[in-house]
Amino acid sequence: MSQQVQKINYQKELEKILKEIERQNLQAKPTLLLHACCGPCSSYVIEYLSSIFDITIYYYNPNIHPQNEYERRLHELEKFLTEFPDATKNKVKLVVADYNPEDFFSATKVREEIDLQTEPERGERCRRCYTLRMKKAFDYACQNNFDWFTTTLSISPYKDSKMINEIGKSLEESELGNTINNLKSITKFLTSDFKKKNGFLRSTQLSQEYGLWRQDYCGCIFSKQNLNLNKE
Repeated sequence: MSQQVQKINYQKELEKILKEIERQNLQAKPTLLLHACCGPCSSYVIEYLSSIFDITIYYYNPNIHPQNEYERRLHELEKFLTEFPDATKNKVKLVVADYNPEDFFSATKVREEIDLQTEPERGERCRRCYTLRMKKAFDYACQNNFDWFTTTLSISPYKDSKMINEIGKSLEESELGNTINNLKSITKFLTSDFKKKNGFLRSTQLSQEYGLWRQDYCGCIFSKQNLNLNKE
């Protein structure tokens, strides 16, 4: 008789980590590299975590199509960081990586595996896209000695939090061997499910309060095409 796999409550795991950090009563906040896809998704996460972590946002999203959409989302994020008290008071920083859409097409192989183009969200195309962006953020975090890294992706009710957290833990574990061999500190993955505790609702409230433009599709050309097909 097979045992039922216990579902992980990622929000509770996050709360345990935050309590442990607060219990340590550190002299300086631990550093957190936060991969972000847009201003609205960043808003609640900054509000939630900026009093605990020294946050640097990492904007790496080669999946976003077209380029003016990418630039609009970046502009909204930049604007929000200058206006949101939790961001200014806690000196949230922003790093913008290069925009190269070929990174997305190469990593997802959507040109070669055309079935992925019409796949709904939470499928293999998304998993490859999450992995691409999270690995880029993780590599930057390791290279720059961040204590933690995570992503805002789990705030969306349309994204697979289990998949996101498994990718994050896999990245951390893949670095662990190098850390032991090279005697360097490890960047840890911050488990999360930011949509919980009304996180997604709060992000919509903050978007309205600060006049943030909210996009109606995930970002890639295929999510936009599939949205349009569903509207017909």
